[in-house]
Amino acid sequence: MIEKKYEEHVGLLESIVRIIAAMGIRIVEMRDRHVKVLLPLEPNINHIGTMYAGSLFTVGEFIGGAIFIASFDYTRFYPIVKAINIQYRRPATTSVTVEAILSEEEINAIQQEAEAKGKADWKMDLEIKDEAGEVCCLVQGVWQMRKGGN
Repeated sequence: MIEKKYEEHVGLLESIVRIIAAMGIRIVEMRDRHVKVLLPLEPNINHIGTMYAGSLFTVGEFIGGAIFIASFDYTRFYPIVKAINIQYRRPATTSVTVEAILSEEEINAIQQEAEAKGKADWKMDLEIKDEAGEVCCLVQGVWQMRKGGN
């Protein structure tokens, strides 16, 4: 479910980077401090009929921007990605999802640091899961929020 206050943001996030739309990446849940993203199998199939590794990487990176919108003051800060590490555990043969949740305590600490220093990092350890709920990939990422406009 996407909360009404985020409906406009979802459309923008899904279309602002054209490759995201081409890959069919969709935000399927968005509420305060919580986002779930879907990556469909089609058109993201590789030469052996499984999910293309680059598409899996992209959905793991993309969710950082989506959780930023659901968690922080995007009128005063903007996000960038600093590092993404992905471990491919098993081939994905179905559509996949990835979910990110930040606690109020995490958000408050990150925002306070950004207020004081002009920027702040946050880390997330994420799981990309297939339709059966099996973990296909582990994603470790570092994103940063910075003061200023986009």
